[in-house]
Amino acid sequence: MTETPTPSDAFDLLMAGNRRFVAGTPEHPNQDATRRTETAPSQQPFAVIFGCSDSRLAAEIIFDRGLGDLFVVRTAGHVAGTEVLGSIEFGVNVLNAPLVVVLGHDSCGAVAAACSALIDGQTPGGFVRDVVERVTPSVLAARAAGRDSPEEILAEHIEHTVDLLLERSRVLAEAVAAGRTAVVGLSYRLADGSAQLVATRGVGAAVSTAP
Repeated sequence: MTETPTPSDAFDLLMAGNRRFVAGTPEHPNQDATRRTETAPSQQPFAVIFGCSDSRLAAEIIFDRGLGDLFVVRTAGHVAGTEVLGSIEFGVNVLNAPLVVVLGHDSCGAVAAACSALIDGQTPGGFVRDVVERVTPSVLAARAAGRDSPEEILAEHIEHTVDLLLERSRVLAEAVAAGRTAVVGLSYRLADGSAQLVATRGVGAAVSTAP
């Protein structure tokens, strides 16, 4: 296996793949039989992707990566329970991934449902209710700050998730404090395929947040 990249290098590698995807010039790296054989004994992903389960948000496709590159965890609305935290800690502490990405997207059904629930008081049944209730604090925080547009509410939810991971996981917080890992929040645009940076914790000054 190659040497583990720095958090900033891992971020640059990830975003370079997204730029290729947006431009329509993907290279489809690490997707052949050679890579399959190479990664069979072990894995060394350069990023943990914690994203929404939306079918339009396939990480290996939108970041133009392949086998063994990304350790992917997904839930509706990227809501984080103990299983998610454990999975992320595994990616960081056992697999030594130098980057954790919270990946949200526009037109997110979970965010829309939370907004609707606050307006009409109606929440979904079953366990979908739990998903909506976990997104609701982000919507309330955005509105309290005067951020009412869908884009602003989404950015708030992504940043809230980033901070939640660091607050709840001592393993992750210590890795970031030591400079071994960074956590970033990206907002994906379904129409053009671009991933925009909205939050960063622990990445060098070379990485700046989107306006």
